[in-house]
Amino acid sequence: MDGPHQGQQLATGGTPLEEAEAAMILVHGRGATAESILQMGRQLHEDGVALLAPQAARNTWYPNSFLEPVESNEPGRSSGLQAIADALGEANDAGIPTGKVMILGFSQGACLGSEFVARNPRRYGGHVAFSGGLIGETVDPDEFEGSLEGTPSFVGCSDVDPHIPEERVHVTTEVLEQLDADVEERIYPGMGHGVNDDEVEYVSGMVADLVADED
Repeated sequence: MDGPHQGQQLATGGTPLEEAEAAMILVHGRGATAESILQMGRQLHEDGVALLAPQAARNTWYPNSFLEPVESNEPGRSSGLQAIADALGEANDAGIPTGKVMILGFSQGACLGSEFVARNPRRYGGHVAFSGGLIGETVDPDEFEGSLEGTPSFVGCSDVDPHIPEERVHVTTEVLEQLDADVEERIYPGMGHGVNDDEVEYVSGMVADLVADED
């Protein structure tokens, strides 16, 4: 498709793609940049992992809350999903299989990344949602079909996040588990909207596992 986010720069970091054994696609939040989420990726990085971060036009993937009707966030939502697909294609073209690609997002990026994985089920190297959930006014688990084939998934959020209702986090986990993901959900009392050290530690282990069987 040719949407608002197509033709934007794909920021890169970590191990050069042509030398990498695995990759992380990092999806930034509302008002942020690809470079800012690359900084988070560098905190989690392991040798052998390429970092790929698509950039949203005007730094925002879709205009309204992810809890609004899906149509109100088009074409941004679909264009953002395509940006993730394009980054995945870059990794695949470099010889990195999808089973070695982790999709990680924060906030709006976590919503978009979760939506991508749930709507395109297959075995991924991993899925991480820092403070996010599936997109839509409501989420019906019966609408999702297919298998994530045991993809390791981390879903972390505060119980009082001002943007992400706890119930949407639980429904997101339910859908991912229904799609055969291996989900670790962690709810943090009183945290607010951010990423904490416990989350960084857990996800760093997931990233290490991406290349562990290559050592």
